[in-house]
Amino acid sequence: MTQTSQPAAQPGARTAAVVEPPASGRGPARRRVHRAWFVAAVTFVTIIGAAAFRSVPGLFIDPLHTEFGWSRGTIGAAVSVNLALYGLTAPFAAALMDRYGIRRVVAVALTVIALGSGLTVWMTAAWQLILCWGLLVGLGSGSMALAFAATVTNRWFTERRGLVTGILTAASASGQLIFLPVLSWIVATYDWRPAAVTVALAALAVVPFVWLLLHDHPADVGQKPYGAKEFVPKPAPVPGAARRALTVLFSAARTGPFWLLAGTFAICGASTNGLIQTHFVPASHDHGMPITTAASLLAVIGVFDVVGTVASGWFTDRYDSRRLLAVYYALRGVSLLFLPMLLAPGVHPPMIFFIVFYGLDWVATVPPTLALCREHYGDDSPIVFGWVLASHQVGAAVVAFVGGVARDAFGSYDVVWVASGALCAAAALMALVIRRRTDGARVAAV
Repeated sequence: MTQTSQPAAQPGARTAAVVEPPASGRGPARRRVHRAWFVAAVTFVTIIGAAAFRSVPGLFIDPLHTEFGWSRGTIGAAVSVNLALYGLTAPFAAALMDRYGIRRVVAVALTVIALGSGLTVWMTAAWQLILCWGLLVGLGSGSMALAFAATVTNRWFTERRGLVTGILTAASASGQLIFLPVLSWIVATYDWRPAAVTVALAALAVVPFVWLLLHDHPADVGQKPYGAKEFVPKPAPVPGAARRALTVLFSAARTGPFWLLAGTFAICGASTNGLIQTHFVPASHDHGMPITTAASLLAVIGVFDVVGTVASGWFTDRYDSRRLLAVYYALRGVSLLFLPMLLAPGVHPPMIFFIVFYGLDWVATVPPTLALCREHYGDDSPIVFGWVLASHQVGAAVVAFVGGVARDAFGSYDVVWVASGALCAAAALMALVIRRRTDGARVAAV
C-alpha cells in the first residue's frame, strides 16, 4: 500500500533506480564484498557499544555508595530507569529510523550516551545520576537495541537474514565480554570517573564510522539488498514517528501472533536477564560458592551466548521458527528444574554443562522471534519487534524484583527456579500455537 505511492512521493528513489549499474557492471560487483556486510559490521560494533554502555552502571554501585552515601536502592533506581527505557525506546527508535534514517538516529543516540556518561563526572546528587545514566544513557542505548538490528537486516538483506540477525544479536553479549572486564579494572585501579569518561569517549569514537559507513538503504549507493534479484527503490520517509509506533502497536495488538510473541519473549527476559543475570550469583553464594567464581560462570555464559545465537540464526534460515522456539524454551525450562540440585560450594562438571547449555540458549530465541515478526508484520516488523523487545525487558524487571522477594520470603531460590521452569514450558506451548501466515495479506494493518 505504501510502496505504490513511493515513486511519486520520493523522486530520489526513482533516480536511484535509474542509475542502477547495468548488466555490464554486475560482473565486478560480484567479485567485491557486498556493501551490506560493511553495514552489518558497523551495526555489530555499534550494538557492542550499546550493550556495554547499558551494563556499566552495575560497576558503579559500590563506588557511588561509598563516595556519596547514596543507598543501593537509590542507585538501583537509576539502573531500573535505564533498563526500562532500553526496552520502551526501541519501537519509537525503529519508527524514527524510518522517518529520519538509520545513520542520523544512531549518531544522535551515541552522542546522547556520551553526554549522559560524561556529565556524571560532575554530579553531586542522586537525581543527576537518574537523569544522566538512567534517562540519557537509557534512551541512547535503547535507540540502538535489537530493533536497530532488525531495521538494518530488513533493509540490507534478502538472503541470510537469520544468520545476520544471530550475529547482530550476539553483539549484545560481546559488548559485555569486551568492555566490562576493562571498565571493571579501571574502576578498581583508579576510580569510577575515568570509567565514565572512557564510555563517553568510546561512544563518540564510533560516530564517524556510523556517519561514513552506515548508509540508510542499499538504494543510497545504487545497490540491491544482499541476495535480492531486483533493485529496490528507497521508500519515502514515514512522517509521525511516535504516532506510527503507537499505530503499529494498536494494529498488532489486535492479532493473536503479537500476544504470543510478546508473551514468549517476556518469559525469555524473565528467565535470562531477570533470573540468571540478576539472581544466579547470590543464589550460588547461598550455597557457599565464592562471588568471584559465580561471576566468572556468568562470563562463560556470555561466551557461549555468542556461539548459540549465531547458530540459532543459521537454524532460523532453514527450519520452522515456531518449532525452534518451542525446543529452546522447553530445554531451558528443564535445565532450570535441575539447577537447585547443581548449586554447590565448588564448580563441578554438571554445573559446567548447565552454564554451557544456558549460554547457548541465552538469546537463541531472538532470530526465530524476529523471523516470525517479519513473517506476520512485513515492513512494520522492526517496530513490532521493538514492542516485543519491550515485553522482554518488562518480564526481566518483574522477575528481578519477584525473585528477590521470594528469596526473602522462603529463605532460598528453589521456588524461583521451579516457577521459572514452568514458565518456560508455557512459552514452548505458546510458540507452537502461533499460526503460520497464509499467502494472503499480512496480519498487521498498514
